[in-house]
Amino acid sequence: MRKVCFIVCLLLGVTMLSAQHYVNPFFDEKGSARISTAEYSTSKDTIIKTFHRNEDVIWSRYIYRIIDMRQKQNYQLYFPVAPDDPDYRSLFRVILDAIEKGLPLYVKSSDPGDIKPYFDNDPMPNEMIPPILNTDRDGSLSDGNIATCEYMLLNYDSTTNAWRFNNFTYAGFIRNQYKYLIQEIVFFDRHTSRLHSKIMGIAPMQADNTTYFEGMNVIDALYGQILFWIAFDDLRPYLAQQFVIPSQNETKRVTFDEFFQKRLYTSYLVGEGNMYNRMLPDAKYGYTPADIKREQARIEKELLDFEQDLWEY
Repeated sequence: MRKVCFIVCLLLGVTMLSAQHYVNPFFDEKGSARISTAEYSTSKDTIIKTFHRNEDVIWSRYIYRIIDMRQKQNYQLYFPVAPDDPDYRSLFRVILDAIEKGLPLYVKSSDPGDIKPYFDNDPMPNEMIPPILNTDRDGSLSDGNIATCEYMLLNYDSTTNAWRFNNFTYAGFIRNQYKYLIQEIVFFDRHTSRLHSKIMGIAPMQADNTTYFEGMNVIDALYGQILFWIAFDDLRPYLAQQFVIPSQNETKRVTFDEFFQKRLYTSYLVGEGNMYNRMLPDAKYGYTPADIKREQARIEKELLDFEQDLWEY
């Protein structure tokens, strides 16, 4: 009987040892660190979406912000500058890769004073995209001639239905491409009893060129710098597959999607939804820099006070 018990215990021990979880070492056989850098898991469960019932949202407000990558907190969206970095990509490079894979883009409004996105319209045809991603600012392509393709970041071949990426042009373009305009909706959900915010759209802004925008009204220049609009939910699957370049901690892995969902970036207000269809920098309405700062502070305070005023202490 003792022998039987001993054999059973021995078999149970062997089974437990074989069932132990495999420990993945940090260093490989060559002594290199096992750090995944290029892509995250492609599974769809990495994208988390919160469902909000229409009848529970009792208040909402559109806000327009600019993400300026010259601010230190946004450096991770700007770097690396090299287009062929083997480990990481900048946000703009991720967007270009997504365009090649079929990401739908939307043209901006034909009204120079209107910077809002219109996602109800049909997406932009592939043939329209290369001229928009034109790095030549002297107007030589104003006639729509696409033959001078050395100025374009992407070229579309309708015969082969394929995109061609221009590394040389990218290196010169990304050096000064450091702004994004986002449309954000802030809303109160009575089911969760708190204020939420969601990015609706993001628009890359072309590289600043003082000569090109010289003499323009500020709001017209802001409109002129918008390349196109992207529905943020269309972009999220691509953001979830790429890690942001780490800052001070090589083992901390954050995808672009996590970076945006956790609000790890910083931005500043340029407008809100209102009946006048005005943006804060619009000098046509007599806004001085001091007026703009006061308006920004007023809107931020209203958003902060709204949720606080719903409660009694």
